Amino acid sequence: MKKRLILVAGNIGVGKTSITQRLGERLGWETGYESVADNPYLGDFYADMGQWAFHLQVFFLGHRADQHLAAWRSPKSAILDRSIYEDYYIFTRALHRLGSMNERDYRSYERVFNLITKTLPAPDLLIHLKAPVKVLLARIRRRGREIESGITAEYLGLLDELYEEWLRNFDLCPVLTISSKDLNFVERAEHLDIVIQRIEHKLAGRDELVLDD
Repeated sequence: MKKRLILVAGNIGVGKTSITQRLGERLGWETGYESVADNPYLGDFYADMGQWAFHLQVFFLGHRADQHLAAWRSPKSAILDRSIYEDYYIFTRALHRLGSMNERDYRSYERVFNLITKTLPAPDLLIHLKAPVKVLLARIRRRGREIESGITAEYLGLLDELYEEWLRNFDLCPVLTISSKDLNFVERAEHLDIVIQRIEHKLAGRDELVLDD
């Protein structure tokens, strides 16, 4: 397979980090992950979302633009856990809709986002992971991260709606939708094989494999 830039998108708890890690290990691809431990705004944001939402999203935007460009310039294929496009189309829109980002900050962020993303090289493939909200919520509770303790089914449902809206008009590259509820690519090697086959088919422009129920 020639050098590729692949992005993984999907709701919280859907398995983005796991599939990024497994595919990177199996295929020898470079991997990139969301910046959490070194994020200087995350703690402040969870203490006062209205005050720090704009700052947090600008930090993520810069981080992911750097990551996207580094992956594109790498001589090896690369896969990134979460795309820069989700920063605006999913999370900034959610913050705005919920009243945690005011109209002035939202429009300012939107302008900067558009300026940055129109200069970025297009990815070769977007992998969209999906799972029912009740599955996502159970996984989030099971992993027990303190910063995720306030996530509700209603919030995950809103993000699902925004993903559907975004992907209806997404045309930068092919989109491969995978149900992480049905494929356990973490513990079952044969399921990871299926994911790899589906990626290869999609990148080759062939019809996607149809899995038996």
